[in-house]
Amino acid sequence: MAEKQEEEKAQLAEADLTDEWISQWEERIGLELRVSNVFNQNASYEGIRNFSNGIGDINPLYRDEAYGKGTKYGALIAHPSWGASVFPHWVLQGLPGIHADHSASDWEFFRPIYINDKITPKCRFVGFDVKTSKFAGKTVFEYQRFEYWNQRDELVSAGYNMLVRYERQTAKKQSDEGKGKYDHIEVPHPWTPEEQDKVDQDCLDEEVRGPKTRYWEDITVNDELTPVVKGVYGMTDIIAYCVGAAPVQLAAHGVQLRTYKKHPAWGFRDPSLGSWEPVYGVHYLVSAAKGVGAMYAYDVGVQRHCWMTTLFTNWMGDEGWLKSCSSQYRQFVYLSDAVWFQGKVIDKYVDESGEYCVDIEAHGVNQRGDDTIPTTATVILPCREHGTSPVDKRLPGEEYRGTGKGVFF
Repeated sequence: MAEKQEEEKAQLAEADLTDEWISQWEERIGLELRVSNVFNQNASYEGIRNFSNGIGDINPLYRDEAYGKGTKYGALIAHPSWGASVFPHWVLQGLPGIHADHSASDWEFFRPIYINDKITPKCRFVGFDVKTSKFAGKTVFEYQRFEYWNQRDELVSAGYNMLVRYERQTAKKQSDEGKGKYDHIEVPHPWTPEEQDKVDQDCLDEEVRGPKTRYWEDITVNDELTPVVKGVYGMTDIIAYCVGAAPVQLAAHGVQLRTYKKHPAWGFRDPSLGSWEPVYGVHYLVSAAKGVGAMYAYDVGVQRHCWMTTLFTNWMGDEGWLKSCSSQYRQFVYLSDAVWFQGKVIDKYVDESGEYCVDIEAHGVNQRGDDTIPTTATVILPCREHGTSPVDKRLPGEEYRGTGKGVFF
């Protein structure tokens, strides 16, 4: 039997993270950043459906127009995290040759996104820290504020993100010397057929609460949520995410080549195929991932955050509202991994607005037992005793639902 061929490393642009660059950033704090990495903007039926497909969400509330018309929303709405398909929370500001990993987001949700809405993203640079990491030495932790606005000038969702910027050559050297943080991991993961079948069954056991209203009175602290399982994570899964939510401007042939000629640090030649590929290829090309010091191709940070939000939307039902979801993107989810998203209720209370809230602690645990995405979230539920509905509070007027109209049309 022939030995398995070692994947070549792609040569991506590399640069030193200099003190001069870092000092220049101090002058940029507070600036509104130009958002050019926009993918979806109009919430078409296809855009809403493709995003649900791309994150593996089966909830009919976010996929079926007829179903949506029968709910309080009165029309099809997008998944709460659909904003990530408009804009991935971040703008890459400079530092060509310095890698960027989206590593955390604290996300709040204010309004539903309806079919035919038009969403405009905004982003502002709010600060940074310089630290030393085991993975890549000198590292910059960059913080940005992201916002999504609809055509009625309503803030739909917003939050803060963290990007980790580091030297690719330093990370590669650590990996080459066997000092990488996760060098003990075997990838692709050596699943047995029985283990793969178990992942499949856990995935199929997912429950969508849907029209069965979950009331605040029925919740008890330490209640567990039915897990949501993603995996075994493969090439089609990342392609489906790109189709539904590509957070970079992927293009083909001459269109993309002209971009690389204008911005040489944005692309590289794949060592096996000889093709031009984007830096974003770290998420589906092993050669690219190895070229930045990672072990294997790995998931998109905000993609994992979207997987996590499905845990809450499945559990809360059509009458619930996901108020916030704060996640840290820890160890990568590599191609061939699986993740079990699990949560439990840690508190229930009435907030300052008189809404009936439930706090949830959640984790995304892979087959090795590693928590890849520690999370805290707040869900608002209907109150049976007082007849309150968080959905009612957030609906636009009937004349705007699903029409794409603004206030002055």
